[in-house]
Amino acid sequence: MSPRQTCLACLEREPPAVFEAALWIAAEHDATLQPAEVLGEFATLQQQVSLGLPALPPQELAQPLLRRLSELDFCEDDSPPRPQVALLHKVLQRRRGQPLSLALIALELARRLGIPLQGVNFPGHFLLRVAGADHLLDPCGGRRLYTRDCRELLIRYQGAQAELSASHMRACDGRSMLQRLSRNLHQLHLLDEDYLAALKDAERVLLLGAPTVADHLARAELYQRLECPQAERFDVQHALLLCEDPAQRMLLAERLRQLATPPVLH
Repeated sequence: MSPRQTCLACLEREPPAVFEAALWIAAEHDATLQPAEVLGEFATLQQQVSLGLPALPPQELAQPLLRRLSELDFCEDDSPPRPQVALLHKVLQRRRGQPLSLALIALELARRLGIPLQGVNFPGHFLLRVAGADHLLDPCGGRRLYTRDCRELLIRYQGAQAELSASHMRACDGRSMLQRLSRNLHQLHLLDEDYLAALKDAERVLLLGAPTVADHLARAELYQRLECPQAERFDVQHALLLCEDPAQRMLLAERLRQLATPPVLH
């Protein structure tokens, strides 16, 4: 099977092998990566983390786990954004990554160590939680975030008019995590001007969950850059079908008309 097929197959297992699936996403971009080897080496990190955890009940070990990762030098990458901050094998090598990448590592360690921990698809900054707790956890160091902290974080990413809702703080499943990871990689490869790599990520976004208008337009933009007007038209059509904003629908309809017009030859 291809890395893409293997990634999707990992998500069909019970329970889904989310961490391994994320490694297969990285393998789409690095032909030398052997996910089985990374999984084998991960046991060393598991041992290092386990030895540094206090003797507490599993439900009280989520924050100590994140603090232990911080002690082992895992932290958010504050350098200019590059794809390596979202490619999981690179994050493990460098111990630097985006919040979601660090969260995927923490979630896999928690699963192996029997610590209850869940992902939270918080806007702008992926978070973690323990079911029933009155706070969320920052994967970058383990800081507790209560309702006020979450509201401030939301405003930082979405502006003063943003309103915190219960949906922002719900646990999410593996597919939605990897769809977000793929969106992140698409944007990072786009910034890197690697349009073929970004196209792989944009395609994967559409496979991992219900796509949005923005997802189809993201792929349409890539097809436009790669001069594939028929493929661009396909995604603009699907964006129009999903779009509920009247003004945006008018713009998309006009774009479709322009794509349907044959180019003038000189």
